[in-house]
Amino acid sequence: MKIPNWMVNLGLRVMSLPPRISLSIASRYPKAASAWTLRRILRNSRETEYGREHHFSILLKIWNKDQFFRLFEKSITPSEYESFRPYVERHKKGEKNVLVPGKPLMYATTSGTTSQPKWIPITTAYMKTVYSKMSHIWLYNIARMRPKWISGGIMLSVAKAVEGYAEDGTIYGSVSGVTAKGVPSFIRDKFVTPEEIFEIKDYNARYYALMRLAIEHNVTAITAPNPSTILELIHNAEEHFDEYIEDIEKGTISEKYDIPPAIRSVLLKNLKKNPERAEALRQLKLSNPVPRIKDWWPELQVIAAWRCGNTAIAAAKVMESLPECCLYQELGFFASECRFGLVMDEGIETTLFPNYHYYEFVEETDLEQPNPRFWRLHELQEGKRYCIFVTTLSGLYRYNMNDLVEVGGWYHKTPQIHLVQKVNGIVSITGEKLYEKQFIDAVRKAEEETGMKTNFFIGFADPEKSRYDFYYEFKEKLVLRPRVEKFTSIVDRYLQEMNIEYESKRQSLRLKAPKAHILRRNAYDLFKKIALKEGARDGQFKLVMLLQDKIRQKWINSLTDEK
Repeated sequence: MKIPNWMVNLGLRVMSLPPRISLSIASRYPKAASAWTLRRILRNSRETEYGREHHFSILLKIWNKDQFFRLFEKSITPSEYESFRPYVERHKKGEKNVLVPGKPLMYATTSGTTSQPKWIPITTAYMKTVYSKMSHIWLYNIARMRPKWISGGIMLSVAKAVEGYAEDGTIYGSVSGVTAKGVPSFIRDKFVTPEEIFEIKDYNARYYALMRLAIEHNVTAITAPNPSTILELIHNAEEHFDEYIEDIEKGTISEKYDIPPAIRSVLLKNLKKNPERAEALRQLKLSNPVPRIKDWWPELQVIAAWRCGNTAIAAAKVMESLPECCLYQELGFFASECRFGLVMDEGIETTLFPNYHYYEFVEETDLEQPNPRFWRLHELQEGKRYCIFVTTLSGLYRYNMNDLVEVGGWYHKTPQIHLVQKVNGIVSITGEKLYEKQFIDAVRKAEEETGMKTNFFIGFADPEKSRYDFYYEFKEKLVLRPRVEKFTSIVDRYLQEMNIEYESKRQSLRLKAPKAHILRRNAYDLFKKIALKEGARDGQFKLVMLLQDKIRQKWINSLTDEK
């Protein structure tokens, strides 16, 4: 029996009520909630080897909140993943009670600072307490803002739930994939993209299968964390629209694409000839040779994806293609290591959950200090930027996310934040400390001043030549070098206005003028394909616009129109 939309939305409202009440109370008393949450985390892991090494049982005897926080800071040194790797490796071999009680439920894998990926433990407690309850709030918020969101199909693009197994048999893979399996069945039934699609290794084949299956339906909701994935799907549609029509008409999936037979068989079971939709799409293309999302899904209600930090450029391109009724819902600040919170409205500010995580912050201005002051959640100030550290129920303690966030508002008395950039988006050749955001803003200002618009741009620091290399793909098909060099001189001028240290180094000639490079068409897509070929994961591909990286600069150099 088909469940009416109003009943689905009502069910989400009921399911989300307990965690919404809990969040509301915690957000009114962030200091007390932080102390309670930290105490809960330490109590949960006090009998682990890590807990005994760091005297969790002793810490739990301290009842004064301020003293409790201070002693916690003294007991545990702020760390990045490599400090936790030895404990995780022992868990992977089957040991229990090392970093977390028992063994992890699964591992989320993501790229690390070394050649080895990070294996982030996810415990049963974290999955049930954080992911499950936060997902209920998230789904309710979407239903509240766009009640018709589930009137059609739901297109989901997530990484594989299971990518493999650790030595002891524990799965590793995508938390988003596992979470998708855990949504209520009355929502899962609306998925038009079966999970088997994400088992397709060839990305061209995967994108084709995703769009072929999705475009047959009236999709009203899309979830794809990275907007660059949505861009890839749009480009796939531009190239293969006629093939979709033929496949939909015949109830097939083109044999041109490298889809494993077992997966192809599963996908075909749910397909049948659909000449009516095929004809509608054919007529659509006759009236508009380059259809967009708003053309083939005019009733699309919501896209849930990132649009903060480095994803803003791709997000802006996606938004150009959406119907007016569609809400581009910022997915919120979260990573493989932690789901920090949710965006509760149509803005970009993530509401933090002090009842699930213990947060600490270092001011942006103190990041290079050997012993910076750590601020607690209730001490943050609106408008200031901080690097965030987190302690979770999944075995991360005072973990440095290397993310720069800005406080943009308040949910009751708890600050809301949005991602600005990775801390490693700060580059320095001679001490100028140039920020990725400054570079992006300078390019945008140069665009406004000159009228020259870019499709894509990126900058690299070259310490050997004491200069920056700036690469642009302009919207104009032919841009002569003198204009590009003039554009770059304007970018350089704005950077000097924004950054006094950059200005000082440029004026003293310690930093040479940046060099301009012209990129070929579709450079962003080509750059991403190289990254994926070299081992990057599609769902986690986040482009840092200002880098010091010889390997990636070599990739981008291969995409210039220069000889």
